[in-house]
Amino acid sequence: MNKEWSEQNKRMQSLIGKPDTFEEGKAVLFRLRNDLMDTLLSFKKDLNREEFDAMPFMNADGYHSKNIAYSLWHVFRIEDIVAHTLVNGDEEVLFSGNYQSRTGSPIITTGNELVKEQISGFTKQLDIDELYSYVADVKKSTEEIIRNLKYGDLKAKIPAERKEILQSSGVVSDDENAVWLIDYWCKKDVRGLVQMPFSRHWIMHIEACLRIKNKLK
Repeated sequence: MNKEWSEQNKRMQSLIGKPDTFEEGKAVLFRLRNDLMDTLLSFKKDLNREEFDAMPFMNADGYHSKNIAYSLWHVFRIEDIVAHTLVNGDEEVLFSGNYQSRTGSPIITTGNELVKEQISGFTKQLDIDELYSYVADVKKSTEEIIRNLKYGDLKAKIPAERKEILQSSGVVSDDENAVWLIDYWCKKDVRGLVQMPFSRHWIMHIEACLRIKNKLK
């Protein structure tokens, strides 16, 4: 893991765990996310359209077996679902911003159910400019939710009715590679969700994307 990102992530986790450093922890999280976003934006500048779909490690184990367009969709669909349906109990950006139509996506899920050629088949249908607009809107809306969190909110569990909404909405596939996500998220408290989909999950996928980019270039 990138040492600087790893250190920022560890520091954030430590700071948000105490009432008197909670706000400082949020600030560290926002700086980390901005640094990671700079890397995501560099892909838009440095890669051509075909390279977003390229899968040089298709048969490997790990996040680098995907492609960069998939990783953008996957990371921010998960963040959108977790931030809005589970934490805030409101409408996901995908729907409020009409992003399924705008991106040309054939799916509304996280994409966990897709494998190998299915991934590149999916991403070739995406409008990359609109995908980046979705990324930016999800990031902004999540950070507004986090900004409004109080320290006492961190121990809150996900209400059962929100889990039921998630299960019935179709945003998580019932494929065995995806359906486990529902219990995984809903067993965590808000602090656990901040520490994974909103931070560590970004790092893991962006590092995989950098590995793909380096192979392509």
